[in-house]
Amino acid sequence: MTDDQLLRYSRHILLDEIGVEGQQKFLDAHVLVIGAGGLGSPALLYLGSAGIGTLTVVDHDSVDLTNLQRQIIHDTARVGLTKATSAAQSIAAINPDVRVRALVERAGAERLHELVGAADVVLDCSDNFATRHAVNRACVAHTKPLVAGAAIRFDGQISVYDVRSAASPCYACLFPEDAGFEEVRCATMGVFAPLVGIIGSMQAAEALKLLAGIGPTLAGRLQMLDGRAMEWTEIGIERRVDCPVCSRRRS
Repeated sequence: MTDDQLLRYSRHILLDEIGVEGQQKFLDAHVLVIGAGGLGSPALLYLGSAGIGTLTVVDHDSVDLTNLQRQIIHDTARVGLTKATSAAQSIAAINPDVRVRALVERAGAERLHELVGAADVVLDCSDNFATRHAVNRACVAHTKPLVAGAAIRFDGQISVYDVRSAASPCYACLFPEDAGFEEVRCATMGVFAPLVGIIGSMQAAEALKLLAGIGPTLAGRLQMLDGRAMEWTEIGIERRVDCPVCSRRRS
């Protein structure tokens, strides 16, 4: 670690739970973030400022004026620019030492398996069940921890799915692929701007905790936020022994 890095990350290094060793783990880490929108914006900014060595950002979309109410990694001057590229520019402005791979694509199952396999931790900041399930399948296949968040209107949720532990459920244990959950989007339902900031920041926090070995994480727990009352509700998640995604992987 250089003198500049020791100074930049000094407030992390002062924490006994992180210290020089934990900060070095951040510098050596590779985090994959799917989506550079409302959730991905704060998550990427905090991961970049924390010194994650390599950040891979996957997003096929471009910055639109309607995004700027909540997607704080972008700005007015970048309307029309791809979100992955815009995110990389913002991270570089905060911490030029971070290596950002900006992938302008809609990653399918095969591509996700390739990307997940190269990462240490995966953040799902997408906005649809098809992508969430594809990311989960890849994380289960490669035994990589997944930090998944979601937010719509005034309601947010976050959990960690870490199948490195035999007791930990995967995303499909809670949301089965064949359950037919109703798809809702911010474009039609709206979303309270600070809500995505809260959930996305928590995703970054859980990723850093996983990398540094700071526990406990949210594995096996789903936290739900009512953004109107600012009240949290937590439920336990159990691993389904008959889950078609993760049961065979652990048998």
